[in-house]
Amino acid sequence: MLMSILSGLIVSVDAFFIGISLGLQKKCKFSYLVIINTFLLGLCILGFLIAGQIYELIEFDTDLVVGFAFIALGIWYILHYFVSQYIRQYKGCMEEENSSIKTIVIVGLVMSFEAMLITMGITFIFLPNSTILIPLTVAFAHFGYSALSFYLARTKYVKRIPCVLSHVISGAALIIYGIMALFIEIGI
Repeated sequence: MLMSILSGLIVSVDAFFIGISLGLQKKCKFSYLVIINTFLLGLCILGFLIAGQIYELIEFDTDLVVGFAFIALGIWYILHYFVSQYIRQYKGCMEEENSSIKTIVIVGLVMSFEAMLITMGITFIFLPNSTILIPLTVAFAHFGYSALSFYLARTKYVKRIPCVLSHVISGAALIIYGIMALFIEIGI
C-alpha cells in the first residue's frame, strides 16, 4: 500500500510545474486551478474503476507495459521540449506565446487525462491490492503540488526558474515511476 501511495506522489510531481506555468499566466485565477483539479479527481476515480474492470481482460503483463510506457512518456516529454524549442529558435520566434483561457482549458484537460492514465497504471501494477487511496493520492497530490507552485509563481523568485528545468524534472518523474513499475515486476 505504501508503494502505491509513493507512486502517486512521485508521478504527480509534474503538476508542480503545471502550477508554475498557470501561475505565471496573468489570466489564470486560482479558482481555475480548483476547477481543473476537481475534474481531475473525477477522472482519477473513473480511471481507477475502469482499470479494475479491464484488468482481467488484459492477457499480457500490465506491469511491464506500464513501466515501459511511462519511461517512454518521460523521455518523449523531455525530447519534445528540446525539439519544440529548436523549431521555435529556427523559426526565429523565441518570444513567449500569449496565453488565453483556451490554453488554460487545454492544459487542464491534458493534466486531467494524464492523471487518469497515471491512476490506471498504478492500479494495474498493484491489483488485486489496489484501493481507493490510489486515485485520491494522485488527485490530491496533483492539487497540492499545483496549488503550491501556483502561489510560488506569483512571487518574483520563481519567474527566474528556467523553463527547461520544469520539463526535465517532469519527464524524469515519469521515468522514475516507469522504473519503479519495472522493479515491482522484477521483485526488487
